[in-house]
Amino acid sequence: MNNPVLACYNLGKTYLDGASKIEVLHHMDLEIGMSEMVAIVGTSGSGKSTFLHLLGGLDRPTHGRVMLNGKNLHAISETEKCKMRNRYLGFVYQFHHLLPEFSALENVGMPLLIRGDEPAQVRERAAHLLEQVGLQHRMQHRLGQLSGGERQRVAIARALVAEPLCVLADEPTGNLDPHNAEKVLKLFFDLQSVHKTSVVMVTHDPDIASQAQRVLRIEDGKLVEV
Repeated sequence: MNNPVLACYNLGKTYLDGASKIEVLHHMDLEIGMSEMVAIVGTSGSGKSTFLHLLGGLDRPTHGRVMLNGKNLHAISETEKCKMRNRYLGFVYQFHHLLPEFSALENVGMPLLIRGDEPAQVRERAAHLLEQVGLQHRMQHRLGQLSGGERQRVAIARALVAEPLCVLADEPTGNLDPHNAEKVLKLFFDLQSVHKTSVVMVTHDPDIASQAQRVLRIEDGKLVEV
């Protein structure tokens, strides 16, 4: 693949448990192309979330490389890594990780404020994304005033606000009832298509995984193409 937006090579993660070493992931290779959607599946405890954290630079691998926009995430300073994550990656979690003391608008704009964008431009961009997820009437509401499905829509808007190269999604509908999960998933796929953002999505749901362009399973710590 020419110039993948996100890639890993010979990636591995080992944890120490007393005197024992537990090799969770090993020799994992993956390249994500522009606008590509990839689903990662596997049994509980297989290392799906660990793999996503390694790809996002949130955890350090024991060996191997993670390349984001051509740069090795783990060969640069922590400050530079944070800048790379802010500029090129978006994150959506099962539990939204929004800030309860801020409004929906402020939560969505937070990645842009962190990188130093003008507040007026941040408000305009955040409002535009909230309109895209159907929450134009809820912009000034705080989290306690939003439903679970609305909070997850805010989280998706936040992930896309900086126009990242890739969004990493960890069970983005796992905490929702089936009705809201279906609505949020459709919204997620629609927005991904519009914004041409690559997506790596961890899911336990085969119906969700089947909608991706590629499905990869983690088995015995390795990636297997489905």
